[in-house]
Amino acid sequence: MKIVIAGGGGFIGRGIVEKFARESHAVVVLTRSHPRLSFARENVRTVLWDARTVGTWASEVDGADAVMNFAGEPLDAKRWTQKQKEIIVRSRVESTEAIVEALRRATNKPSVFINASAVGYYGSVEQEEVTEEYRRGEGFLADVVHRWEETALRAVAEGVRTVLLRMGVVLARDGGALTKMALPFRLFVGGPIGLGRQWFPWIHRDDVASIAHFAMKNSALAGPVNAVAPESVTMRQFCETLGKVLRRPSWAPVPGFVLKLALGEMSEMILTGQRVVPANLLRVGYSFIFPTLDDALRDIFL
Repeated sequence: MKIVIAGGGGFIGRGIVEKFARESHAVVVLTRSHPRLSFARENVRTVLWDARTVGTWASEVDGADAVMNFAGEPLDAKRWTQKQKEIIVRSRVESTEAIVEALRRATNKPSVFINASAVGYYGSVEQEEVTEEYRRGEGFLADVVHRWEETALRAVAEGVRTVLLRMGVVLARDGGALTKMALPFRLFVGGPIGLGRQWFPWIHRDDVASIAHFAMKNSALAGPVNAVAPESVTMRQFCETLGKVLRRPSWAPVPGFVLKLALGEMSEMILTGQRVVPANLLRVGYSFIFPTLDDALRDIFL
């Protein structure tokens, strides 16, 4: 199959590109910086785009079997000033708008469009289990995800099955939140953040890639899909497991007010959470590679 992946050079996208390349699919990576981006596989090509407008890259969409979009400014790249928040929103909405327009123009449309999303859609939820039917939350992250998903769902009107992968915190060794969270533990000063009671929805990056592959082939999946592991843990439980795997204590909690002073509004990503359940994936029979946090962290670090 021919698969076009926007944002394939990013932290999450790299794992997805490698997964499809190993499956011998022809992969086209849309990138804004392909002179610096290389994949050691003959079946992976890079094509330049600006992540805002329809250009010559759109010819790759026409006739592709699937299109996936994982482009967007990392949420933790910089402090959330008003300017940075605008960059976060635009990087997601504009890239998605460009892809949807390319889908509209395509003569031979892909059968499926898989767009990244996030569990931030649900806002802060302290108690209830959160399935894909749960209401939209409040706050900056919920607003970003809502606009992002609304844009992606325009592809449905073009006759393209559209899947919204609402991801939790993606875990891998070479980037993302886990790299930053593990450092204090390596220095023997690790511990839970805030009160530690907030839910911490997570998923191994290998499962994200596997879910994207599964969703591409399974026509029963459409609309929002919670891409999180089936094991729910709190921040305290996450840090205790991380400390156990790294053979370090989990004893030095970071008070919430310290995090708010250091990160400002961005701290809401860490001090709040949701007990997210991957209901749609379980319904259609997806089998997780790493269903438990202990297995996931041992695969990453040991």
